[in-house]
Amino acid sequence: MGKSGSKLTAGEMKELQECTYFDKKELQQWHRDFMKDCPSGALRKEEFTTIYKQFFPHGDPTKFADFVFNVFDTNKDGYITFKEFICALSITSRGTLDEKLDWAFNLYDLDNDGYITKQEMLNIVEAIYAMVGTMLELPPDEDTPEKRVNKIFAQMDKNKDGKLSRGEFIAGSKKDAWIVQALAIEMEQ
Repeated sequence: MGKSGSKLTAGEMKELQECTYFDKKELQQWHRDFMKDCPSGALRKEEFTTIYKQFFPHGDPTKFADFVFNVFDTNKDGYITFKEFICALSITSRGTLDEKLDWAFNLYDLDNDGYITKQEMLNIVEAIYAMVGTMLELPPDEDTPEKRVNKIFAQMDKNKDGKLSRGEFIAGSKKDAWIVQALAIEMEQ
């Protein structure tokens, strides 16, 4: 989708309008900006990480950027195309609470087996803590990644099987202000 310097075709535009929350004008602007930054039409992991480093200069976002990249790269070819980028951006910026939580579940479910284990969540939470560095003042019961993960599992793992199903994660996340805030969304009433 979008060779160097090209515009979106009518078919591509129609497809993106159907699968995102962006209108034609917004899609054209996002595509122009994407192609300016990624003339090859694809974003490499290294470039993606560099972008994250600009937003988190006081921490190390490398691991977290790697995890996010893997969710954006839906076909797992090592690149983020414009379509992959704009679809993920649409969900994370304008999606419903359930869509955002579903996307977040995919971020935490590192092996894509349909469950989040404590180790998978620990990997992500460690990456988040490393990314924000000392910028965040945390309560004593959440001041380490391990404490945060144990607290999350105590609240969400309803059947106590040591892993979170998609349903447990989504239901539990809706009750956890930290996760909702991390997704930068308002809780639906």
